[in-house]
Amino acid sequence: MAVATTTETGARPSWSGRRPSIPAWTGTVPFLAYVVVFLLWPTGIVVVDSLKNPNGNWALSNITELGNPLVRGYFIGSFKLCLLSSALGAVLGAILAYAVASGNPDGVVRRLYLASSGVLAQFGGVTLAFAFLVLIGPVGLLFHASWYFEFPWGIGLIYTYFEIPLMVLVFLPAIDGLKVQWREASENLGASAWQYWRYVGAPLLAPAFLGGTLLLFANALSAFATIQAWENQISYIVPQQISTALSSEVGLSSVNVADLLALGMVVMVAIVMTGYALLQRRAARWLR
Repeated sequence: MAVATTTETGARPSWSGRRPSIPAWTGTVPFLAYVVVFLLWPTGIVVVDSLKNPNGNWALSNITELGNPLVRGYFIGSFKLCLLSSALGAVLGAILAYAVASGNPDGVVRRLYLASSGVLAQFGGVTLAFAFLVLIGPVGLLFHASWYFEFPWGIGLIYTYFEIPLMVLVFLPAIDGLKVQWREASENLGASAWQYWRYVGAPLLAPAFLGGTLLLFANALSAFATIQAWENQISYIVPQQISTALSSEVGLSSVNVADLLALGMVVMVAIVMTGYALLQRRAARWLR
């Protein structure tokens, strides 16, 4: 039994019993449960159902449908759209991030840009498509763009709108780290700007920039509501065709086809995010 003892100086009593220790991993249980329920479980359902036929029997030959020219066209369309929007978003976002980092780190402008980027990076869907439609669409208020409904340029411009602020949020820490190391190199080593950029700047920013571009690519890959509001009659990308396979009223609906297309997207996202993680790990070494 624990016994309370009092010190001569009148300090708070200390208890001689040992408190029960709580494993360090206990705090991760809610997160792991969230990952299992909302990520691993749905992914497992998609993988299993994609390898079955409508009768519920195993049909491993379904995987060959990914090589179908029609299915391949949807993936090529997704790749074109993601490549266009991520490249434009990465370049413009990196320039904007550099402009933000050049200012006062505690200034109002920086806080305003970061707050705005956090909001605009999540601004998409029907609202964004409608905003562009009334601004530069065929009956737009600003001007009437003849290329607005051309794929991938029309929808690529809309996707770039939320890709740029996301790149600002992702790329800004790398530029901040570069500024800190530049001050240390110039003060302690007397390095010139060219020497610093060659040995420190490029190795730091290149992985961060490429990693941010891959993140933008994955972000555009899964976007659906924006392009569906932009054009709901023709399927250009995989998410649109998944929607058609799930809800078609003209005999094109097939849950197994939707699962197979989703499996292809899971593979694409896994490859892209693996590359992003490797590049971010390399950039993190320089930030330390």
